[in-house]
Amino acid sequence: MMISAIVPLYNEEESLEKLYPRLKSALNKLKIEHEIVFVDDGSSDSSLQILKKLASKDNTVKIYSLRKHSGKSEALTYGFKKAAGDYVVTLDADLQDRPEEIQNLLDKSREGFELVSGWRKNRKDSLHMKIPSKFFNFLMGAFWGVHLHDYNCGLKLYTKEAAKSLRLYGGMHRFIPLLVSEKGFEVTEIPVVHEPRLYGRSKYGFSKVFKDIPDMFTILFLTKYAKRPLHFFGLTGGILSAIGSLILLYLVILKLLGETIGGRPLLTFGMLLVLVGLQILFTGFIADLIINLNEKNKLDEEAEDELKFKSE
Repeated sequence: MMISAIVPLYNEEESLEKLYPRLKSALNKLKIEHEIVFVDDGSSDSSLQILKKLASKDNTVKIYSLRKHSGKSEALTYGFKKAAGDYVVTLDADLQDRPEEIQNLLDKSREGFELVSGWRKNRKDSLHMKIPSKFFNFLMGAFWGVHLHDYNCGLKLYTKEAAKSLRLYGGMHRFIPLLVSEKGFEVTEIPVVHEPRLYGRSKYGFSKVFKDIPDMFTILFLTKYAKRPLHFFGLTGGILSAIGSLILLYLVILKLLGETIGGRPLLTFGMLLVLVGLQILFTGFIADLIINLNEKNKLDEEAEDELKFKSE
């Protein structure tokens, strides 16, 4: 059995030399084979040089450096791709996640859970960071039914299959428990100790709320309508067309009663709603057609492979 510890980082030169011995000690106490995978997200400070020094003294340390700053999602995805462990644990490099909690996460995972997420029950962050997070966690539970206290805790432990199933980009790292749950894996959380930030400053603030909302719509589409886009586009287009048709019907009645409607802005608005609704509806038809053709091609390829296998 092996565990991979993935640490994505961006400009964390002050904390790395203190994080490494604590992480190494925590992994040694597990008494199983381990590796430490640092993914440098294009840091502009001396983080990469510090990592190279650590790797020169410890062959369990693996370093991967992205050419430019791409974001935490891309760094995590690359780490998942390179991880060799049967279990994968992630934690931030800012020392707010305690490596000593890894044992507790692993124990919980052995109860049959494929993702164990940390819950920063007594979070040591400022109020302007905690309020948006609480709002975000509430919305996620209300919309998707995956009720966790803390979606965005960096300290998480995955089985290999759960970690390798993720392809993250943009702000999708904030939705990991939901994405894993949608793939059929068992998800839970346990309280973990959260430390105050000692060095630098958080890369996120209240502005992340405005980034989370568009990402939520993306996740909504990917999780609910990726295989049936017509259900989404058809409903949206149908509603808009129906509203536009009612407006035009109202104007037709006025016309029959002898009123002039040619110069009314409502006429333009009604026609616009009908046209936009029809355009959205046909977009759904095209998307559905593309998906069906792709599925048919996959089935044809599988059938062809089966015939080849039988002929051999």
